[in-house]
Amino acid sequence: MTPLRLIFMGSPEFSVPALAALLDAGHDIAAVYSQPPRPAGRGHKKKPSAVHAFALEKGLPVHTPVSLKGEDEQAALAAFGADAAVVVAYGLLLPKAVLEAPKLGCFNVHASLLPRWRGAAPIERAIMAGDEETGISIMQMDAGLDTGPLVAIKKIPISPETTAETLHDALSGLGAGLMLDALEGAASGTLVPAPQAEDGVTYASKLQKAEGRLDWNRPAAELERQVRALNPRPGVWFEHDGERIKVLAAEITDQPAHGAEAGTVLDDAVSVACGDGAVSVACGDGAVSVACGDGAVSVACGEGALKLLRLQRAGKGAQEAVEFLRGFPLAGGSRLT
Repeated sequence: MTPLRLIFMGSPEFSVPALAALLDAGHDIAAVYSQPPRPAGRGHKKKPSAVHAFALEKGLPVHTPVSLKGEDEQAALAAFGADAAVVVAYGLLLPKAVLEAPKLGCFNVHASLLPRWRGAAPIERAIMAGDEETGISIMQMDAGLDTGPLVAIKKIPISPETTAETLHDALSGLGAGLMLDALEGAASGTLVPAPQAEDGVTYASKLQKAEGRLDWNRPAAELERQVRALNPRPGVWFEHDGERIKVLAAEITDQPAHGAEAGTVLDDAVSVACGDGAVSVACGDGAVSVACGDGAVSVACGEGALKLLRLQRAGKGAQEAVEFLRGFPLAGGSRLT
């Protein structure tokens, strides 16, 4: 591995493995750039980003500008004399002057198979859309939004069990290794950037809290992917008896809804919940089940049914369905909003 003088730019936990890999490979990290500390927790005390905290542990200099648009910030970055910049979920736009400062350019780890899912939330959008595969793209950055030429790409499958959390961790590690290969190619002059395809462009817009609401009129298959994609953030939920109930795990069930309206707890919900710990809810012309321990809650959906497996009330801990139903029964025939 040819050692390079690098600037690293990243903020969340997803970025940390890449920085760790660069250090382990012997690269010289001249500076780390990260988002400024943000208020967090009940006390709203300012907390450094995951990258910021990791860099401090390793004794690396950390810079947290609010913007890189100012001439002073751009001059300070250029003064590091970096061979390249590695950018992993940094969170700030890089002006032209910053993109052109490193000798070899700026290289970005992006968690999708570009040009599919450019933008802020590629992991969650891929799961919600039902994609069968995704991966990591290493891109030489330009002034556009994830539009730069590709220098490396690697695919991984999305299974019916894949969650945002498991995919996040898999892609984070994959991106770290692929970036090392890309930098070696850049250092040796063997890297050949290829323009992104003009077809198949999609955008992964930033996630909104309102997207977590379960709409029982939608097909159960879509709701099940919603649960896998939006946990732990921003969370998936429905309302019942004035309470917001989070759904942490769910699966599609073949339990018939018998024409029940979408969002209706299926007729056998009470007997199952009180017997072996299961509850069913009708959604549209299908049902959705939520499994909790050895029990489940099924809800009818626009198409099919969804079984709810793990639930959580506001201010309470997460519970398997059978435990949840003991303290918060869902009567058969009741409607979930």
